[in-house]
Amino acid sequence: MPTDIIMPQMGESIVEGTITKWLKQPGDKVQRDEPLFEISTDKVDAEIPAPASGVLQEIKIAEGTTVGVNTVVGTIAVDGEAAAPAKSSAVPTRQPSAKPSVEPLEQKLPTAPSASVGAPPAPAQAAEADEETRSSPLVRKIAREHGISLSQISGTGLGGRITKQDILSFIERGAPAAPADFSRPAPAAPLTATPPASAPAPAPYPGDLVPMSNMRKIIAKHMIESRRTSAHVHCMYEVDFTRIVNLRNKQKSGFEQRHNVRLTMMPFFVRAAIIALQQWPIINAAIEGENIRYHRNINVGIAVALDWGLIVPVLKNAGDLNFLGLQRGITDLGERARTKKLKPEDVEGSTFTVTNPGQFGAVFGLPIINQPNSAIMGVGGITKMPLVVTDKDGNDSIAIRSVVHLTLGYDHRLIDGAVADQFMAQVKKNLENWNEDVG
Repeated sequence: MPTDIIMPQMGESIVEGTITKWLKQPGDKVQRDEPLFEISTDKVDAEIPAPASGVLQEIKIAEGTTVGVNTVVGTIAVDGEAAAPAKSSAVPTRQPSAKPSVEPLEQKLPTAPSASVGAPPAPAQAAEADEETRSSPLVRKIAREHGISLSQISGTGLGGRITKQDILSFIERGAPAAPADFSRPAPAAPLTATPPASAPAPAPYPGDLVPMSNMRKIIAKHMIESRRTSAHVHCMYEVDFTRIVNLRNKQKSGFEQRHNVRLTMMPFFVRAAIIALQQWPIINAAIEGENIRYHRNINVGIAVALDWGLIVPVLKNAGDLNFLGLQRGITDLGERARTKKLKPEDVEGSTFTVTNPGQFGAVFGLPIINQPNSAIMGVGGITKMPLVVTDKDGNDSIAIRSVVHLTLGYDHRLIDGAVADQFMAQVKKNLENWNEDVG
């Protein structure tokens, strides 16, 4: 019997989703966990993986249609079954009209010395074990393409879960591939083959009237609601960032070699804010009716700018992470946001937010509070400026320093100006006198 493709429930509060794009067409071969279609909900935009391997037999719900969760949106004919596309029962399967191209993700993956893209699949026993291993569909997909058994990898995620970074590090170290099983036929086509990407939609011309995307509607709604809810006030601090700039320039090459992740500026700002939040917990609190909720954990929302909008994935329990953990978490959230791999729980539960308009050259910004948070910190661009520097003997001089401007947007219903200023003064102190090991 064909396998039904259903609209998933992306979170407890989600009751419907909009199919924004089908990544396969009837007659195309699909593999379990391969991205099959994209959806948009009021929480996230996400790619939905195929529930089984086989051939996409029928698309029941067209792009742009909104349906309830658990609705059957298509069917997959599993291997060995008749798989005629619904549009043409005379042709068993539709062959691609052009040579498939390699998916962009694979171009970025390091290749293990003993396992190339066309390597035979791992043994059946290893494949079954991989299904039981705590990992994501993307991790299992990478493992299959490189002929790796996940049982060989120690997971660093929660509960031993194998993360994308775990398997990429495993491949980067040149770990041996799982032994091939020649008792099973090789797949008809390389697992990385996908139909050629369609050309991007042309940009609208001046005067065109185009509908808002679902994400754009949600952003507009949330921004207006935040302005109506919170009494917004902003304060701005100038920070001498030279110490950290020099530290990063010195450490970034070795950091990446040791940990296989880039050393960015964002963990410094997040860590400095976390230390200050632990001293000023009211900044991490929220208003609930006529009560104040003091959160036990510090969950930092990290604003990520996308080509199609803005999203704020959440780094949970950030106060319990060391610097390396912060960097890995921030990198992971950013990558999954840009590749539509976030889940609803990844964008829920923030208690404080950091946004970085400075990456585009802004000196500073006046960000709108991310509800139900009570504060948001904006990071401006890092620029060289002449500053008056006082030495230990009290002598002043002018020096060229790397400077960043930080802005705190806060809800004046809960946070007084004096408290906001004391919090930001502590953030400034943490950054200017940085003495933590970055790993």
